[in-house]
Amino acid sequence: MNNPDPVELEKLRTGKIFVAGHRGMVGSAIVRRLQSAGCENMVLRTRSELDLTRQSDVDAFMDTEKPDYVILAAARVGGIHANNTYPAQFIYENTMIAANTINAAHRCGVTRLLFLGSSCIYPRLAEQPMAESSLLTGTLEPTNEPYAIAKITGIKLCESYNRQFGTDYRSIMPTNLYGMNDNFDLETSHVLPALIRKFHEAKKSGASSVEIWGSGIPRREFLHVDDMADASLFALAVPQDQYVQHTEPMVSHLNVGTGVDVSIHELAEMIRDIIGFEGTIEFNPKYPDGTLRKLLDVRQLAALGWEACINLRDGITQTYKWFSEKSL
Repeated sequence: MNNPDPVELEKLRTGKIFVAGHRGMVGSAIVRRLQSAGCENMVLRTRSELDLTRQSDVDAFMDTEKPDYVILAAARVGGIHANNTYPAQFIYENTMIAANTINAAHRCGVTRLLFLGSSCIYPRLAEQPMAESSLLTGTLEPTNEPYAIAKITGIKLCESYNRQFGTDYRSIMPTNLYGMNDNFDLETSHVLPALIRKFHEAKKSGASSVEIWGSGIPRREFLHVDDMADASLFALAVPQDQYVQHTEPMVSHLNVGTGVDVSIHELAEMIRDIIGFEGTIEFNPKYPDGTLRKLLDVRQLAALGWEACINLRDGITQTYKWFSEKSL
């Protein structure tokens, strides 16, 4: 774990923190990290208790609870297949979640808010590694454009409220995340949990091979969700003058990642080895690869003093242990 600013951390410990999306993989990890840091005064609501896509519900909630801090981890998420199948839900729900929560937070006097986005906000052909300044410099990857546009909207909402009202609304853009409470559904999951499930089931059934969508050539960067939660607390606790100093003029977001990527083929080999599947791997190039490379430039957050701590093999091993125990 990285050490957040002690003065700001003490403010967090004594303040009221609304964690939106606390049941998801990222939100639940953030709740665990806040608790370990001594932040016990959290406001948590399930989707059935608070629908963030309904403006009147969000306004009423903020009027009643009046949180001091907001961490916006709620989102509709999924892999290439889910993004291609449900583009309308991805752009609508994520845009409304961001707009309603950020506007209600400002209206109720929330001074500091942290919005969580995704590395898919960057152009498909962005220079690698992708720096924060790459935003809006080119065409997005078509397979997840609706989701990316919604996340860009969230970033620009934070920037606009900061500019017009002097708020301290921040955004962090994580690379591909994985870990406990991930989605392992083969229809809607991201590549890493999908591969864990495929190899796990193939080993159990005694299958001779595992089919993997795409060519295996694309390279991806992966960050354990506990590292992401640690980065969230760290970024929220950076003093405002330091945060502004380490971001581009009028830009509110910071990249969060490891600075290291692997090919999907290498990832598959690693997961096969961890799970102990002895069959072959067959790649199916009929399925889309998506962006060929997505590696984040993480120097801005590193300059503030944060770096990832969990290496990929250890993180996958921990995740598979959790998944296999849950599957019993």
